[in-house]
Amino acid sequence: MATSPGRPPSTTREEIEGVALGLFAERGFEATTVDDVAAAVGVGRRTLFRYFESKNDIAWGDFEWVMDRLRRALVEQGDGVPLMDALRIAVVESNSYPAEQLPGLRIRMTLITSTPALQAHSALRYAEWRGVVAEWAAERLGAPPDDLGPQAIAGAALGTAMATFGRWVKCPEENLDELLDSAFALLAAGFNEVGVRR
Repeated sequence: MATSPGRPPSTTREEIEGVALGLFAERGFEATTVDDVAAAVGVGRRTLFRYFESKNDIAWGDFEWVMDRLRRALVEQGDGVPLMDALRIAVVESNSYPAEQLPGLRIRMTLITSTPALQAHSALRYAEWRGVVAEWAAERLGAPPDDLGPQAIAGAALGTAMATFGRWVKCPEENLDELLDSAFALLAAGFNEVGVRR
C-alpha cells in the first residue's frame, strides 16, 4: 500500500520526490506546479518528466517498486503459512521503513488520502494493489484471480490497509508496523475482536 521511501536517497528520482513532497507539504499539492518542483530541484521540465509522467505520479513515487516489494513479501511466506497470516506478515513487511523515512511517507499518505486531485489516480493504484493480492490469493486457493474468493480477499485487504494508513496519518505517535499487524490480525479473525484497539 505504501510507496517508495525504502530505497537509498541517492538517485535523481528520489531527489525529485523529496523536494516535491516538501513543497507539497509547505504549499499544498494544488498550489505547487511542476515548474515549481523542477526549479527547486534545479532541472528543466523535460528532465523531470523523464522520471515522472505527471505531478500525480510524483506524489505516489515509484509504485512499481512498491508492488514488486509486496509480491516478494507474499511469495516469501510459502504455502506452509496459513493464507491470512501470510497476508498479514507480507503487508507489514512490505510497508516497514526506517524511522528516518517515516516523515516523508506520512506526507505522501496524507496527500494521497486527502487531496481530491489525486483520487482518480489513486483508484488506478489501488486497483494495481488489489491485483497483486488477488493473483497471489488465487494461486494459493487454486482459483482464477477474478474469482470471488481472491477478489474478496484483495478488496478486504485494501480496505484494511487504507483504514490503517488513515489512522496512522492522524495519530503520528502510533507505530505503523504495529497498526498494520493489529488490523490484519483483526481481518484474519473476521473482526471478532474488533474492540481490542480504541
